[in-house]
Amino acid sequence: MTLGSAGSSVVVPRNFRLLEELERGEKGIGDGTVSYGMDDGDDIYMRSWTGTIIGPHNVNILQLLLCLQVLKLCSFLPFICQTVHEGRIYQLKLFCDKDYPEKPPSVRFHSRINMTCVNHETGVVEPKKFGLLANWQREYTMEDILTQLKKEMAAPHNRKLVQPPEGTYF
Repeated sequence: MTLGSAGSSVVVPRNFRLLEELERGEKGIGDGTVSYGMDDGDDIYMRSWTGTIIGPHNVNILQLLLCLQVLKLCSFLPFICQTVHEGRIYQLKLFCDKDYPEKPPSVRFHSRINMTCVNHETGVVEPKKFGLLANWQREYTMEDILTQLKKEMAAPHNRKLVQPPEGTYF
């Protein structure tokens, strides 16, 4: 939604919104650890998308290095920096039906992952267990979903969960 003349709000049509998201996704976003794009460039309804998340680090490495150097504990660095998600690449599928962006897309991990908001049998991100989807607002984007899922991976209740072997899929 954007503001029109005299402060009135103008609703951006679904396809224009998705074109904006596609352009942003193609340019690369943020720190490069999340990305997304269309599955089929010929899909005029722009429904099916693929997302990628590179697992987060558990700590700020520069701050940790400084602290460990001061304490002369640099040999502990490999042990402290490891998280269950660090360096792993997760693939997801997002589906934007005709009601997007009024309603959130459906989100499903293709890569197997163990998270509290993900159905362990199907890989579906359960909206009731993932705040961004549960409290969806029209202004939210697929980028927001991927970024928030990455943050959720680093949350205390997810960052130490035992993960399936890399390269396994739902």
